[in-house]
Amino acid sequence: MFHMLHEETVLRSFVPPFVPFVPAFIAATLWAARPGIAQDGGPTLVLTHANVIDAIHPRPIANATVVVTGRNITRIETGTTQLPAGAPVIDLQGRYLLPGLIDAHTHINSLTSARRALESGVTTVRSASTLAFQDVGLRELVRSGALAGPEVLAAGVFVTPDLGESILADTALASLYGGVNSDEELRRLVQINLSHGVDVIKTRATERAGLPNTDPRKQVYTEAQLRVIVEAAAAGGLGVMVHAHGDEGARAAVRAGARSIEHGTYLSDSTLALMKRKGTWLVPTYSTIVDLSEPGGDYDDPVLELRGKSMIPVARKMFLHAYKMGVRIATGADTDYGPKSLTRISAEVVNFVDMGMSPFDAIRSATSAAAELLGIERRTGSIQPGYEADLIVVEGNPLEDIRLLQDVEIVISNGRVALNRLPFGK
Repeated sequence: MFHMLHEETVLRSFVPPFVPFVPAFIAATLWAARPGIAQDGGPTLVLTHANVIDAIHPRPIANATVVVTGRNITRIETGTTQLPAGAPVIDLQGRYLLPGLIDAHTHINSLTSARRALESGVTTVRSASTLAFQDVGLRELVRSGALAGPEVLAAGVFVTPDLGESILADTALASLYGGVNSDEELRRLVQINLSHGVDVIKTRATERAGLPNTDPRKQVYTEAQLRVIVEAAAAGGLGVMVHAHGDEGARAAVRAGARSIEHGTYLSDSTLALMKRKGTWLVPTYSTIVDLSEPGGDYDDPVLELRGKSMIPVARKMFLHAYKMGVRIATGADTDYGPKSLTRISAEVVNFVDMGMSPFDAIRSATSAAAELLGIERRTGSIQPGYEADLIVVEGNPLEDIRLLQDVEIVISNGRVALNRLPFGK
């Protein structure tokens, strides 16, 4: 089982010193290039008869033509337009085109899991830690073009008192086998992550909800310890995402300068008000609490099922208060997209609407707002010329029925058609 309800962080533009070696024969066979790769800079794909939800304006753009050149959107036109000669055309026949979804809290650690995320409509993820820097490796495969996506913002190894099996991720971690608690140990772990070129640092303020023998309300690191982590990350140009269910730990994290609070189940109104004042983001990962409360999925334990049932009404109340108070909210699924996982970002968006968020705001929480949290809002998260062609297509209008997001028919990542189920007829 992986960490549940973790932390948050913001990104920066960073060229990592560490680039994992990918054998040529693997890079050549992983997820073969889909149609849409420009070799000469010319148009690579045209989408016609699209109703565009751009995640900026609440009203869809009707009957639009979207031209993708290479990795980027180059034209968005309405009405009759001249199509680029020779470019592949996908006629959406009035379907709805949206930005690709963003998962701001994931534990993807394998190629198959990355593929599952992509086929669910997720084109960008922020890792919330992996055991052995698999997220860094996945990021580089996507950057190299070997994988269509999703784009990965890596967190590397979790900054937590007991590294567990992560101690094997790098020989430099051996000195931390006895624990990560002192200021020196905390700084050392942050520095090791930085040496691997991570994009964000993740740490914890409270215990996990996903283990039967822990109490998610119990504080782990103090405000002073969290501040050491935040300052060490900031020295490397990174923000910090902080796993925190309990109010005391979360408040300490906000005071210490956390970019985002992950989970936040038991947040009080006073802590939410502090987050609003300081601009701290909330990534609720509510769908994972639902997963706890039901058999199957990533968690299947009677103690956790009872815990999840008790957490659900508390988390719903907290979410609605945060939304009404104007706390900035982004989506995170908190899953590794494994073969048993039932949690998806589309489900999180549906849950947001069920808890009282407007459909447009819920879509923004998974697109343009989440891109702002990640610090990439100037290149993805919305549909506009010059932005990366990270796009999904659904059958109908999700502003009228948000559950349509759970059945994605086309996924385009960085201009590459990664999934296309159309046409249905022969």
